[in-house]
Amino acid sequence: MVLSMSEDANYFWTKDVDGRTRLGLTKAAHEALGEIKYAELPAVGDKISQKSAFLSVEATKAVSEFNAPINGTVVAVNPALATNYDALNSVEDGVAWLIDVD
Repeated sequence: MVLSMSEDANYFWTKDVDGRTRLGLTKAAHEALGEIKYAELPAVGDKISQKSAFLSVEATKAVSEFNAPINGTVVAVNPALATNYDALNSVEDGVAWLIDVD
């Protein structure tokens, strides 16, 4: 099943980290997706635009594309995700982060 979760801002948490915005998936996203097996993230330097696709996730319940909840330039990608997507399976908001945006 392929889901588009583009309009639901409840699937992302944001946090200020040194003047940048850190994005991650919320507990609601985890409940909708199930265990995340793979994620295709933007690269450092990529620009993301609100309501435009920026993230693709393959999980046990669905393959989903997400639209960005904010505009900006990606300045960091969670390095733990380079080799292991288990880091995204933490359901505690604020822990399993995806990218930092400036």
